[in-house]
Amino acid sequence: MHEVDVAVIGAGIVGASCAHALAERGWSVTVLEQATGHSEGSTGRSFACVRVQWTDPLNIWLSWTGIQAYRSFPERHGTDIGYRDSGYLLLVPEPGWADHLVAVDLQRSMGAPVEVVDLAEVGDLTPCETDGLGGATYGPADGTVDPQRVTDAYLGLARRAGARVAYRSGVRAVAAQPDGSWVLETGTDPVAARWVVNAAGGWAGEVARLAGIDLPVVHSRRNVYATAEVPFRVPMTVDVATGCFLRSEGERIIFGAGRPDQPDGYDVAVDWPWMEEVLAIAVPRFPWLGEVPLDRRAAWAGTYELTPDDLPVVGPVPWAPTWVNACGFSGHGVMQAPSVGMLVAEAVTDGAITSADVSPLSIERFTPAAEHQRQRLIF
Repeated sequence: MHEVDVAVIGAGIVGASCAHALAERGWSVTVLEQATGHSEGSTGRSFACVRVQWTDPLNIWLSWTGIQAYRSFPERHGTDIGYRDSGYLLLVPEPGWADHLVAVDLQRSMGAPVEVVDLAEVGDLTPCETDGLGGATYGPADGTVDPQRVTDAYLGLARRAGARVAYRSGVRAVAAQPDGSWVLETGTDPVAARWVVNAAGGWAGEVARLAGIDLPVVHSRRNVYATAEVPFRVPMTVDVATGCFLRSEGERIIFGAGRPDQPDGYDVAVDWPWMEEVLAIAVPRFPWLGEVPLDRRAAWAGTYELTPDDLPVVGPVPWAPTWVNACGFSGHGVMQAPSVGMLVAEAVTDGAITSADVSPLSIERFTPAAEHQRQRLIF
């Protein structure tokens, strides 16, 4: 029996950040991962973007704090984790433009850099048709990171602080103990932990059920398609009205859009028929996308870890307070991982999360009495 203060389930980017933050505070930590290495779930198949352009204070704080952590990572830890301020452009339809400007004021009030772009100048960033747009905004500090390098860096820092990372050690059974601790049966040695952090991504719901906790987190496939080499570069660009997104990746453009009828479940086979639908949706806004050659070999599919309201579940379970969830990020785990690691460390080591009010992210919102409190993001 391996005894430890905290067992972190999942060696993706969120689990790695949590392990680092806890180990840095002097707690003994074991990371349990079912795969043969880190980043083998959603993290390694991410679109890898970060942005501050949100419509609510909590998501702005989570993401802006995360971006600042990535931006300062080389200076603080001596490691380049691939943060590039390549920008993030939102093309907003007329009906939503007034509300979007209110969100811009909120973002700026919290210190996040966001620019309003004249529609006549949008083409200088991303060539596009502007019919039907009310305006556009650009985040100059937004951009991309390398999720695998981030995860590797956080796990390396955690190990140097004394943490242990166990691969091929998926959790098979969970037993709550009378003193509030947990015994986890794995593919290797069992682990006795005072605290458990559930950072198992799309598998977090399955892991929670082993402990008798109902956690509505599921996998949902997302496809990424690619062009061949093109002679120009574009920042991450989202047509908010259609949900189409694209950005440069090296000399290519990678692009996609969420499929509204995508069934739940783990599936990383590329959906080729959906590519034709995405092009049909995207080409009216980006006509050049219908003219450039595509490269099927550069396409891939990954999964979001979805919750019913597209918001994560962060914090202790009230009826099992030594079980802490850090999951369900619905495609936003990469940008919020540094912040969440800090918040989870506060919950465990300080007994309360104090840096931000994360009550909207509590698992309690999924109980029948809290159904009316659910929130849904605009995009």
